[in-house]
Amino acid sequence: MITKIGFRGTGRDGWRVFAELADYPRCAAAFLLLLLVTTVSISAHGRDKKVLQYGAGLIVNIPLPEPEVEQVVEDIVQNTIIRGTKEYNKDEYVANAVAATATAAFAPWKQGGKVLYKVREHALDPRNFKDSSDVGTLAVRYVVQPQGGSNTILRIDAIFVEDFRRVSHASDGSVESAEYKDIQDRLNAVELMKQETAEALQAKQERAAKQHSTSRNGESSSVIRSADEAAATPDTESTGANSESAARQETTSERLSVPVEPPATLPSAAPETSLAYELTGDALQQHITDLRRQVVRLVKKPGAPLQSAPFHTATTIQSLKPGTEILVVITTPYWLGVETHEGEHGWVRRDELELAP
Repeated sequence: MITKIGFRGTGRDGWRVFAELADYPRCAAAFLLLLLVTTVSISAHGRDKKVLQYGAGLIVNIPLPEPEVEQVVEDIVQNTIIRGTKEYNKDEYVANAVAATATAAFAPWKQGGKVLYKVREHALDPRNFKDSSDVGTLAVRYVVQPQGGSNTILRIDAIFVEDFRRVSHASDGSVESAEYKDIQDRLNAVELMKQETAEALQAKQERAAKQHSTSRNGESSSVIRSADEAAATPDTESTGANSESAARQETTSERLSVPVEPPATLPSAAPETSLAYELTGDALQQHITDLRRQVVRLVKKPGAPLQSAPFHTATTIQSLKPGTEILVVITTPYWLGVETHEGEHGWVRRDELELAP
């Protein structure tokens, strides 16, 4: 006979079951206790299990025009990396993915917009997919849709499909969130680059206006100097008049016996004018040299990649050889936005460049 059965709490998640038995077979008592413990354990486990939303994907409204967002998404698709998952615990992401225009992992998209895919085949049991196992295809789909003229809808979905059983495993959202974070960082960098380019253009226009004003002032000064030179050079008539005046003055001085000093000779203005122009030319040349040192850089050995954005994982536009001369357009703490002699724009790390001699 059972005299007393109950539960005594040992913490938030566990319970200790106890029973005081009397005059009851041992096997029945053991069975009853095992049943009670199992029931309580299942109940507690059901309360504490975290429920994940698999297959929900990610949809976000970006306050930028569709062409800008599409360009950045294309760069992300080309970077061969799928973030938010990994094959082994030591990994940071899944590498060796390729860009694709279609994949059997997803059903055909029929809701419009620009659709791009990043696919990694023969991925080994990637993390953060529901009940994933075995080897299969890991795919990410990006859908870029315009919303008006200044906004864009971006949708990201990830899926893992086993090669052998063809079973699909939905993502828990980790891949979608990590991929969007990479896109968002690059969009912010593009906006910063646009802002700095606009500021640099405005500063360039202000410098040009200032130089034009200085040039106009220099022309005015030249005209004034020419007028002064003309006034200082006497013509024939004035020379004759001055001679007659001097003769009269000399006659008067002889009658009065008062010495009169001849007028001082005016120095020629030509040497002074020439010196002024030489000094102006030297100063201008020095100014040009200083400006060149500020905006021109040389690629260090063994060369450097010209990348599409200021990120290590950005697409490489071309490889720059050592000694290549490039023009600095934008400066950031770790990267420089540059332009090559061929007119190609991109980003290079600061420590891969050096000042021009």
